[in-house]
Amino acid sequence: MTVAKDGSGNYRTVQAALDAVPKNNRAFITIFIKSGTYKEKLNLAKKQNFVHLVGEDLSTTILTYDDYNGRAVDTIEPMGTSEASSFRVFGNDFTAENLTFENTAGKIGQGPAMWVYGDKATFKNCRFLGTRDTLYPYGYGSRQYYKDCYIEGTTDFILGAATAWFEDCTLFCKDGGTVIMAPSTPDSVRYGFVLQRCKVVGDAPADSYFIARPWKPFAKTVLLNCELSAAIHPKGWDHWGKESNKQDAFFAEFKSIGPGASPKTRILWSRQLTPQQAAFYTREAVLGGWDPTATSE
Repeated sequence: MTVAKDGSGNYRTVQAALDAVPKNNRAFITIFIKSGTYKEKLNLAKKQNFVHLVGEDLSTTILTYDDYNGRAVDTIEPMGTSEASSFRVFGNDFTAENLTFENTAGKIGQGPAMWVYGDKATFKNCRFLGTRDTLYPYGYGSRQYYKDCYIEGTTDFILGAATAWFEDCTLFCKDGGTVIMAPSTPDSVRYGFVLQRCKVVGDAPADSYFIARPWKPFAKTVLLNCELSAAIHPKGWDHWGKESNKQDAFFAEFKSIGPGASPKTRILWSRQLTPQQAAFYTREAVLGGWDPTATSE
């Protein structure tokens, strides 16, 4: 299927193409999206599986909306963070490449550009643009893979309970934020967020960002061979004001480099992994045997 605003494809809107995906789908359906800015509130429902979105060009194929946490809606309760997401993915085996996902709500409230519930979600060469809570790997038990992606935001701009592997990604710390990640890994799950060969950059002042803080007690985040800018605070990690988080959370690094890599000044309850410990953090192990690079149509 092809989406094009000018009518040259099968559909003029992305949501119309998503709605055409049959429930209990068992084979990949590719939706090619031509360049353009599509301001739509997008939703891929449960059982709408094996959807592959491909943008014509990363910088000019933009899926955007502007909802935010606390926004008044026609219900008793104001909008929550999950509801505010520009795009929500419930289906399994979702893939996306060459696309920009955006939330333009700004500083008014948490506004995810992407929220993922389904299992085995893959993003390659995608951008996630927003302010607070930009990327929300939400699902308990969900496995997600991010390759060569750009993610920007302020406080907690990557958050959630899913197991997510970030490989060769760039994380941009915007001025005005305090923490990059807020994992909420369940106590029954071994791996939370794992970042391999990622770069932390941005226009935030020196020493202004922590790498992560535990949204829930057993939160887990591990950095492997990552390059950290001077925006990272020498202590590295934050316990979110709760002493018990120091015992329950698992925050660790292995061979961080750059001006923000300061193993000697890190808080004592974080960890610097040995080569033997780091060897357990392979993509296959973290993603429970799922190989996202083997996915084919």
